[in-house]
Amino acid sequence: MPETEHATEQSRHGISRRGLVGGGVAAAGLAAGAFAAGRASAATDDGSAPDARAAYSFRGDHQAGIVTPAQDRLHFAAFDVTTGSRAQLVALLKAWTEAADRMTRGLPAGEIGPTEGDTNLPPDDTGEAIGLSASGLTLTFGFGPGLFRDEKGRDRFGIADRQPAALRTLPHFPGDMLDPEKSYGDLCVQACADDPQVAVHAIRNLARIGFGTVAVRWSQLGFGRTSTTSVSQSTPRNLFGFKDGTANIKSEETQDVEEHVWVGAGDDAKADWLAGGSYLVARRFNMNIEIWDRQTLGDQEDFIGRTKDTGAPLSGGSEFTEPKFSMPGSHGPVIPKDAHIRVVHPDFNDGVRMLRRGYNFVDGSDALGGLNAGLFFIAYVRDPDTHFIPVQNAMAKTDALMEYVKVTGSALFAVPTGIGTDEYVGQSLFERT
Repeated sequence: MPETEHATEQSRHGISRRGLVGGGVAAAGLAAGAFAAGRASAATDDGSAPDARAAYSFRGDHQAGIVTPAQDRLHFAAFDVTTGSRAQLVALLKAWTEAADRMTRGLPAGEIGPTEGDTNLPPDDTGEAIGLSASGLTLTFGFGPGLFRDEKGRDRFGIADRQPAALRTLPHFPGDMLDPEKSYGDLCVQACADDPQVAVHAIRNLARIGFGTVAVRWSQLGFGRTSTTSVSQSTPRNLFGFKDGTANIKSEETQDVEEHVWVGAGDDAKADWLAGGSYLVARRFNMNIEIWDRQTLGDQEDFIGRTKDTGAPLSGGSEFTEPKFSMPGSHGPVIPKDAHIRVVHPDFNDGVRMLRRGYNFVDGSDALGGLNAGLFFIAYVRDPDTHFIPVQNAMAKTDALMEYVKVTGSALFAVPTGIGTDEYVGQSLFERT
């Protein structure tokens, strides 16, 4: 069943944080960087409210930010839990829930806001989103394997016996060049929005609220979604210049969403709390942009298996025509056996599909002057053991594209089901019934 996400009456009339702001509790902030370029919404010069943007309900049957139509900007953060207190961890999840509920409605993170309250205390919102609308902000929370057991296998918070069997450190795939400082994590938050400053504001304030209980392990900014999650969206292009995510699961494909995205009630007896949730796979693919750019157009199309112009499969038709992998060409199949679309196609992977929500990233240049750029891959799957690991193994071993990418970051998180009224994220894990 698709998640509940309705545009509120306030958001349709352009709800703004202007006039809804104030100050609050002491905490530390997270630097927002220079992610403000390309702002999708801003206050007008005359002080009037910004253009209205969609607001998605934070509470519902499933967490927003999964089958929600993919927004244009991403700020993803992984956190290490620094406290040994279960009570402090639960208190943080409750505080995060309240702040997320507010920010996704276009309100400040705290009840007082960035400009009101006692001038001798830090405000309870950082203020860079004053005058901005909700901008389609969604906040999606996940739990990593380290939340359940420490490196020695010891139960950290009395929940080790409820750790899903599939939730563990992903295997080291052939060709992985993982940076531990860009991998793993006890908790994650995925912030997606149509305004980059709104996404940065959300993560910054959650990190501020979590000071003393969690610490940011790594984060990633993304732009230009690389897949569609709704039939209403056009297919975007990745940094190789090709349309990406043509065959991605769409929210309107409700049966496929049920089969391949949501964890079923009987999937794992130890982890009944995860039913209705999903698994989030995060992989940081650095692209060898300069090497790719020197390849011929014909070779590029053979590596992908699609034309660069329309995105149609090399076997003919339009973008959404089903590829004909057996069609002969002059030197073998017209779609090469190591073409990306063939290697990852459900026909060669036991019929499994995944819902992708990846983003492009450019993090400056490396020491040699090349772009530090690529694809921040995010996928939601029902079971990583069946829906991701075999596909990634096939890619690592036979996909022609792997010559032009290297994986530098990797993580797996269990994403709890939706948050109901008066509930907090992960409540079904920490409060047994």
